[in-house]
Amino acid sequence: MFTGIVAATGKLHSLESHQGDLRIRFELPSVLMVDCKTGDSISVSGVCLTMLEPDNTGFSADVSVETLDKTSLGNRQAGDKVNLELAMRASDRLGGHLVSGHVDGLSTLVSRVADARSERFLFETDRNLARYIAPKGSVCLDGVSLTVNEVDDNRFSICIIPHTLTVTTLGDLAAGEKVNLEVDLIARYLDRLNQYGYSDDTGA
Repeated sequence: MFTGIVAATGKLHSLESHQGDLRIRFELPSVLMVDCKTGDSISVSGVCLTMLEPDNTGFSADVSVETLDKTSLGNRQAGDKVNLELAMRASDRLGGHLVSGHVDGLSTLVSRVADARSERFLFETDRNLARYIAPKGSVCLDGVSLTVNEVDDNRFSICIIPHTLTVTTLGDLAAGEKVNLEVDLIARYLDRLNQYGYSDDTGA
């Protein structure tokens, strides 16, 4: 489990194809690798991955076909920057919102315009995901917890402050580029419950 508060950025070092899926090597700041071990979870641009072969320069991860289909990792190249967050501890402050690292799909940046010292980003996503996005609700884009400003059909706007533009990869985005989108966990589960109703049919 994560919070969507990016700790640092790193780089994709290499990609190796293995029978249709990938093993990817990531380079990380050494300070982020302190106490990390094989099997630990880490969010890489919003995608929860399992650390393999960690050392003080980075780690490797196996990326399944499902993850390649749902996220942008399969389209990344060596040298690309990624947002990084280690899994939260039970004692951590929940600075963003509850993020699982299970990406629901992709969202496309339509435009970005200045909004005082911040910037207002307009994104577009599939309608089957847009139903979970609400004004003043939370979304996670490329691993960054963000507050939704406005929603219009399958488009939604985000106001991104200078700090976030500087310390994450969102500041490098251009119109037409895609980001990993994870909708709010609570909205997802409420929708699932609504499909079946709220009565207890277990017989308990």
